[in-house]
Amino acid sequence: MPPIEKDAGRGQIKAQIQELIDTNSVVVFSKSYCPFCKKVKDLFQELKVKCNVIELDLMENGSNYQDLLMEMTGQKTVPNVFINKTHVGGCDKTMQAHKDGLLQQLLGGESEVYDYDLIVIGGGSGGLACSKAAANLGKKVMVLDYVVPTPKGTSWGLGGTCVNVGCIPKKLMHQTALLGTAMEDARKFGWEFSEQVTHNWETMKTAVNNYIGSLNWGYRVSLRDKNVNYVNAYAEFVEPHKIKATNKRGKETFYTAAKFVLATGERPRYLGIPGDKEYCITSDDLFYLSYCPGKTLVVGASYVALECGGFLAGLGLDVTVMVRSILLRGFDQDMANRAGDYMETHGVKFLKKFVPVKVEELEAGTPGRLKVTAKSTETDEVFEGEYNTVLIAVGRDACTGNIGLDKAGVKVNPKNGKIPVNDEEQTNIPHIYAIGDILEGKWELTPVAIQAGKLLAHRLFAGSTLKCDYVNVPTTVFTPLEYGSCGLPEERAVELYGQENLEVFHSLFWPLEYTVPNRDNNRCYAKIICNKLDNDRVIGFHYLGPNAGEVTQGFGTAMKCGVTKEQLDNTIGIHPTCAEIFTTMEVTKRSGGDINQAGC
Repeated sequence: MPPIEKDAGRGQIKAQIQELIDTNSVVVFSKSYCPFCKKVKDLFQELKVKCNVIELDLMENGSNYQDLLMEMTGQKTVPNVFINKTHVGGCDKTMQAHKDGLLQQLLGGESEVYDYDLIVIGGGSGGLACSKAAANLGKKVMVLDYVVPTPKGTSWGLGGTCVNVGCIPKKLMHQTALLGTAMEDARKFGWEFSEQVTHNWETMKTAVNNYIGSLNWGYRVSLRDKNVNYVNAYAEFVEPHKIKATNKRGKETFYTAAKFVLATGERPRYLGIPGDKEYCITSDDLFYLSYCPGKTLVVGASYVALECGGFLAGLGLDVTVMVRSILLRGFDQDMANRAGDYMETHGVKFLKKFVPVKVEELEAGTPGRLKVTAKSTETDEVFEGEYNTVLIAVGRDACTGNIGLDKAGVKVNPKNGKIPVNDEEQTNIPHIYAIGDILEGKWELTPVAIQAGKLLAHRLFAGSTLKCDYVNVPTTVFTPLEYGSCGLPEERAVELYGQENLEVFHSLFWPLEYTVPNRDNNRCYAKIICNKLDNDRVIGFHYLGPNAGEVTQGFGTAMKCGVTKEQLDNTIGIHPTCAEIFTTMEVTKRSGGDINQAGC
């Protein structure tokens, strides 16, 4: 920077300003105390971009500089940013340019010719949706997907967790268990058949796997039809715009792209105790077991734990669920405990306030015999038990640790591997985006990843401004008695609005389908949480009963539209259904009134 003379004339100052703009890639005219200036300076520091900062308040003739900058640019305020002789503007315009990718372009980041317009790392639901949407918009797109085998050697095809080891096989095996209950009910409805009804694990597993295989093939065909280049290789960044792809034979190939989308998803977490990886399985293995798992210990209280424990018990297996603290963390605890109580009365054993410390093999086999040692979280009590299978379901870890994000400069939460993004799924590196389960503080749900992926592609390549809405997302936990929810858990609603500003309406109910078999009388439960400060708007919807996903989906739309208690009351219910309970609720929790239902 040339020396700035104290008493320089206007023409000389203007020349000095122009020289600063002409001879520096980035110039920021700033004031040392200005928070907006600091924000811009921090941005360039994060981007590792060297910039020349002129602190006008520390110069005796700084006001003269600011006056001339106004004449030159029409901008009165600081910061006043120039990149490669182009006037960017103040703080807001600089941050917007960063968000839009214009900043990177001005810095010379997109002057290079890349192999692809977009590379998507991860071939799960979100990654596939994003890649196909971008290809439909005429962009050159690549998808890289590689499944690292589990410690048991299990791997699968294209499509990600949901299709291969998540939603799809889980729902099919849950349906298998429901069919067992339906057969028990059928006798009460007059169906007569032999008492000897058995379940064949291998038949179920083969049928489920065959269906999943057809989906895997369909995804590959769909990518090919849309001219998306699918590569079955493990991707990791070597430079901000360059990745290395390693296939299963170890061959390395390098690719570049203007933009990247990270959609690597998560994998089950292990316990870090002796014997966990050697002898235990996770949900990544369960759906591909060639043999019936037999007597099973499920470790964990996540929705995966309760769903898997539920359908295994529904197949007639001896199932125990070991719980460290609470069921379904993050969900409404009233509903979670009711779902757990139902499981317990239908044969699932719960071992609460215990954690495993060691798993030993007593006998190899399919299944073998395992000894589990566990300790109480509250006392010195030690538990020992024998099982054929131990299924670990204590949570999932983001697959972000070994894909070279440090080489690309992408920020990652070191505690959980999650990636912070803005409201447009953009990371701190403008040309790198992330969607799905790896996002910090977002829903870990397949439909959310799909929606985010499609909308992201249209914002990047079609000029759209529509963003993914992460508020009031409906979801269902497929426990034996299914739990659907949308909006806030009761605990969170109280925390946000205060108990005095809420009205909670609730009711037990008895599905007509359960009456003839005479089972589960008043075990189903419905609840809505209303904000009294906002016209009794429904801010939490909770349903525990059959077909929860189907029921919750419709009410999810109503909540998106801002449904109120009055509107529910004015809705005529469909009779006889379970969902109609939401149109007739009268009893509030505050009143302590009877919520049992009798008859129709």
